[in-house]
Amino acid sequence: MDVVVIETPQLGDRSYLVHDGSVALVIDPQRDIDRVEGAALKAGVRITHVAETHLHNDYVTGGLILAEKHGAEYLVNAADEVSFARVPVSDGQVLRVGRLLVSVVATPGHTHTHLSYVVRDDTHDGGTEAVFSGGSLLYGSVGRTDLVSPHDTAKLAHDQYSSVRRLVDSAHPEAALYPTHGFGSFCSIGPASHQESSTIGEQAKSNHALTDPNEDHFVSELLANITAYPAYYAHMSPLNAAGVGPAALQVPDSVDAEELGRRLRSGEWVVDLRHRVAFADSHLQGSVSFEYGRGDNFTSYLGWVIPWNQPLTLLGPLSEVEKAIRDLARIGIDSPDAAGGPESTVLNVGALAPDHPRASYGHGDWSLLLREREPADVVLDVRRPDEYMASHIKGALNIPVYELLGRITELPDTRIWVHCATGYRASVAASLLNRAGRKVVLINARFRDAAGTGIETVP
Repeated sequence: MDVVVIETPQLGDRSYLVHDGSVALVIDPQRDIDRVEGAALKAGVRITHVAETHLHNDYVTGGLILAEKHGAEYLVNAADEVSFARVPVSDGQVLRVGRLLVSVVATPGHTHTHLSYVVRDDTHDGGTEAVFSGGSLLYGSVGRTDLVSPHDTAKLAHDQYSSVRRLVDSAHPEAALYPTHGFGSFCSIGPASHQESSTIGEQAKSNHALTDPNEDHFVSELLANITAYPAYYAHMSPLNAAGVGPAALQVPDSVDAEELGRRLRSGEWVVDLRHRVAFADSHLQGSVSFEYGRGDNFTSYLGWVIPWNQPLTLLGPLSEVEKAIRDLARIGIDSPDAAGGPESTVLNVGALAPDHPRASYGHGDWSLLLREREPADVVLDVRRPDEYMASHIKGALNIPVYELLGRITELPDTRIWVHCATGYRASVAASLLNRAGRKVVLINARFRDAAGTGIETVP
């Protein structure tokens, strides 16, 4: 048995191609299936089965289109209500994929109908074993349990406690563990580790879901660690249950200057992908900043902040626009328009709409705040409330970036200094404030460096 890991770091997820050298099972594929197909081609194997651990909440699956394209069996929990043909599977079922035996294990918790798969190489000596746990058992923790309904959250947390124990008992201690979530995904919860690989035995010794002997204590700890998750999640499971078609990944023809200006004047969402400082120095008035390519959850935050199903235009180097289109397709944001050029270092977005006014705002580090802050100025912290409660600048207001669009009117009409943990979320927030006509300064610095420069933080 060979397992090929297909990373999607933009969402903090992994998909898997599991094969015996001839035929393959794909688990939890992303919507851009060409990556899976490339892995299968490289391995010289034929995709005969595609399996879902659950109807995902953080991305649109590519399972249906992959299975249809390759004539593969599409394995989905029999209890899931879906509008497409599938091979219904349930707890205790064992399927054969070439030389591989695939055991289905019910592991409710992340969702009510969550499944895991224990795959064994059926050789004379017992073969190797691997566990594909989706959003159940993760490296160091488990998948969050609050995505179904507030009324179900505690019950699902109890289910997680039982499910991970059942899953561990279903496999050998040396079996490799392959979760879908837990690599930066908002679907994980609790003290998830940053390790790249693990086994069932290692997790049995170190994962708090398995080492805590008190179920009620585990549940209370899990619930206490629940934080906000992206707004676009509400649309993912219904889309996956309905069945979604192929992603359109081609870069469209560039929007002309007149049309781009019209979109900006009418208040449409025009997203500038350039570096946050370049945006602050000069941008098209009315556009917003979502810097691309710095590993700061571009996809999640854009899907979280910008209202769902709104017309979207991307501005930036065409190479980055192409990547952004792929990323956004994974969360169901299809076919955005684009305007841009080939060179990331010299792209002048003003040239894309020469007759449209430009805008800018100040930016700097913590020393700039120390030097130039005036008594009436406001310091705005756009991190999550749990981050703010752990430590914040004395006197700072807290409005998370994902709530800012609906709460700008709560802020006083004065200069606003905006910060987050690294500068990324602050740059998004600063652009939203600038778009709303507010006077803003971006603190492009890490929060952890504030105290060292003389900024007073509490507690």
